[in-house]
Amino acid sequence: MNELTKGSKFTYIDSNNKTKECDILCDLETNDKNYIVYTDNSKCEDGSTKLYAASYIFNEDDRVLNNIETEEEWKMIEAILSYLTRKN
Repeated sequence: MNELTKGSKFTYIDSNNKTKECDILCDLETNDKNYIVYTDNSKCEDGSTKLYAASYIFNEDDRVLNNIETEEEWKMIEAILSYLTRKN
């Protein structure tokens, strides 16, 4: 995975062993964790683009995505996305 910055792309292998390319929409930093919001550009039933969020850590060679662990983390991410949406 290259730099995790807005507008960049990364690929991952999903649970069905398929490679997916994703666009990074937002990179968030808090005091103790880093997060990204991204999309694989797939669509929801209503036609809107599906968004995903993950925390990430750095290891020697790459960055490793992790699931969001708490309701508080989800609320923080949703609040930031809501603010950014209103701002644009």
